[in-house]
Amino acid sequence: MTDQPWLTTDRRQLTTDQRPLTTDRRRVVAVDVGGTGIKAALLDREAAVRHQVRRATGRERGPEAVVATIVDLVADVQREAEGQGAEVDAVGLAVPGIVDEATGTGEYSATIGWRDVPFRDLVVERTGLPVVVTHDVRAGGVAEARLGAGRGEERFLFVPVGTSIAAAVMTGGRALPGAHHRAGEIGHLVVRPGGEPCACGARGCAETYASAAAVARRFTEATGRPAPAPEVARLAAEGDRAAGAVWQEAVDALADALLTAVLVLDPPLVVLGGGLAESGDLLLTPLAAALAARARIQAPPRLAPAVLGDRAGCLGAGLRALDAAAGRAAPDGSPAP
Repeated sequence: MTDQPWLTTDRRQLTTDQRPLTTDRRRVVAVDVGGTGIKAALLDREAAVRHQVRRATGRERGPEAVVATIVDLVADVQREAEGQGAEVDAVGLAVPGIVDEATGTGEYSATIGWRDVPFRDLVVERTGLPVVVTHDVRAGGVAEARLGAGRGEERFLFVPVGTSIAAAVMTGGRALPGAHHRAGEIGHLVVRPGGEPCACGARGCAETYASAAAVARRFTEATGRPAPAPEVARLAAEGDRAAGAVWQEAVDALADALLTAVLVLDPPLVVLGGGLAESGDLLLTPLAAALAARARIQAPPRLAPAVLGDRAGCLGAGLRALDAAAGRAAPDGSPAP
């Protein structure tokens, strides 16, 4: 721990493997779809992983092929459960983009290219099981709320900073989707007006400067040397000028985006995940300092690293399925009547 109240650095590995395995034979299938890989797991009633598998997303094959891979993978894990003598109660599916959780539809994914995919209907048709469809970042927030760095917090922001930047607005262990399923898109806050073009069509969005992908790209453009974001952070700490300039600009842009979110939402805690957060204190310490220096009427939140890593989305999808199977939540994540 640190004596600075705005920085939390407790990195206990709160993994599902540390919990005792239940003897109950009922399971749920959890699937998390990413831009490059799809993670699937078989979870027991205590959210402990009993089987897991990864496959390439294969988005170069087109969105229809990716959807077929997802549906096939869910069915494969269901068969694995049956082979273990277990019974699957429900499926949790986390997908990127704009997700209508009430209808189980993936409305749009810029990463993969699908539009208006009825995931719930497709998976129900293939498996005959109840299906909960959720957004990948909101699923990660649920997992961190119950199993990770957000445990015990009534409200916080979960902010994975990877290929892009987004946030899950967490309250009471639930992620708020917003009226149009777009809550938390803080990567598209314009922090540098007239700046670099963003894929969304605007210029100067936070993720064009502060995402892990942007840090790697900007360093390569400046030096001709390819390096992932954590390596850029290390080089900056060692005094590399080009790395230092890129890293500082990323920290400043991320601080500006977070302060805008804090002004509106006033969370006590921000949990940072994704590739950029792999830099640990090389990110957390200067980011906390930047928040404190820029804050006016905002109260800078505490910062904490996410502890579930790239498993958060899959675990969160599984937790949503467990809630639905136990009757604790409706398919859209709202409390059961």
